[in-house]
Amino acid sequence: MDLKRVIKKLDSFKLITLPAIIIAFLIFVSMLIVYFINAYPAIAKYGIDLFIKNVWFASEEASKEVYGLAAPIWGSIYTATIAVCVALPLAIGYAIFVNDYAPKPLKYPLIIISDIMAGLPTIIYGIWGAFILVPILRDTVMKFLYEHFSFIPLFNYPPLSGYSYFAAGILLGIMVTPFAAAIIREAYAMIPRVYREGLVALGATRYETTKVLISYIKPAIISGFILAFGRALGETVAVSLVIGNSFNLTYKLFAPGYTISSLIANQFGNAALYKYMTSVLYAAGLVLFVIGLIVNIIGIYLLKRWREHVQH
Repeated sequence: MDLKRVIKKLDSFKLITLPAIIIAFLIFVSMLIVYFINAYPAIAKYGIDLFIKNVWFASEEASKEVYGLAAPIWGSIYTATIAVCVALPLAIGYAIFVNDYAPKPLKYPLIIISDIMAGLPTIIYGIWGAFILVPILRDTVMKFLYEHFSFIPLFNYPPLSGYSYFAAGILLGIMVTPFAAAIIREAYAMIPRVYREGLVALGATRYETTKVLISYIKPAIISGFILAFGRALGETVAVSLVIGNSFNLTYKLFAPGYTISSLIANQFGNAALYKYMTSVLYAAGLVLFVIGLIVNIIGIYLLKRWREHVQH
């Protein structure tokens, strides 16, 4: 009798939550449709060139307008990749330190500071990045790498202003670290204590114990990667202030560039003056949408493979 009641309650719960799932799915689909409809005029006019060429020529005569989103698309992926490379090691190190090494009086203040950083308005990061971080990176890291390692193509662009892909990537890495760290920290803290005790009993060192325990939270690390990449990919205000906002299509770290988000923020105000610019910006947003979707699908695939590996 009790089992029947439980099953009945579960069925009722499914019926209650089903509308929320349907609404969320419809919102997702409607957003995709709206972006595609508004982007279609630009896609129809420029075709694949809209996404593979690097050009931005606005004109009051519609026939003379020419746009290409290659540089912003590249800039979004490039800066988000730099951000993840910065954020993930910091997030994993933070999770290990807070759970295993931090003294009790220091543990909770560190968690609170991290949570506060995650909730700060992005404009605060942007202003700090533009006036504090960029000069520091330019006068120390960038100049040093340029003067001593310019034979490496990544570092052979002169860091004149400091506003660059590198500055944007580092700032984004700092911004997204608290989000990734929160997921990884909680997952690491939830590992059963018996695992740690068993490893110590087998004679594992502290480093070996930590290394094994980290392997238990691969889903959390993958989730942290997805969250960090998605957050960095869509950041707007802070990036606009430090990236230089230039249509450079290059892998050189110290060159100024553009991202899709900063392009939309900078150009949307005057886009209505031109026939195709608004549609082009919608197309840029559609690309951002698709990139985020692809990253999440890859993340789900990796999680699925990890679960299958654990089960076998």
